[in-house]
Amino acid sequence: MEQNNMETGSDRSASPKGSPVGVKQESSPRVHHSPPPPVSQAGGMMRSHLPLPPPGLGILGMMPHSPLDLMAVAHHHPPPRSYSSPPPISTSDPTANECKLVDYRGQKVAAFIIAGDTMLCLPQAFELFLKHLVGGLHTVYTKLKRLDIVPLVCNVEQVRILRGLGAIQPGVNRCKLLSCKDFDILYRDCTTAR
Repeated sequence: MEQNNMETGSDRSASPKGSPVGVKQESSPRVHHSPPPPVSQAGGMMRSHLPLPPPGLGILGMMPHSPLDLMAVAHHHPPPRSYSSPPPISTSDPTANECKLVDYRGQKVAAFIIAGDTMLCLPQAFELFLKHLVGGLHTVYTKLKRLDIVPLVCNVEQVRILRGLGAIQPGVNRCKLLSCKDFDILYRDCTTAR
């Protein structure tokens, strides 16, 4: 009798509640569903907690991304705004577009006189004095940022003049100017920093 009770007891545990004892019901296979992504309600709109693409991507932001792309988006930080070049030199001052070759450190360098300062053509000065000391012009801009020196941006006419003189390459359409005093600080940094 005990054995019979045990069998019926096992039947009870296998059968759902409310079904007669001894009657086995077929159980449906278990299906595991993954939960939907977490969603928050903000302002009546549903938003998912997925990282957003950086601004400015437009329709490209809607395309699927690889895990590396998503990681890059998640760790994307906008560039700091504290260091930015000033707008190009005004073309309203005709004397600002008068280029002259000045003697600087024993070399002839193209320069403009702006607000009483002699402003050297930075790419030409780099080629003459710094190219053998640092990796490239990008290194110079990094050093200038660290030294809190902001070069002036040439206007279109100044760039045209510098190209005509051969101070910058023919295809270049941007150039920056640096005062002799600031270039001295940069040169000292390039020659003493190790």
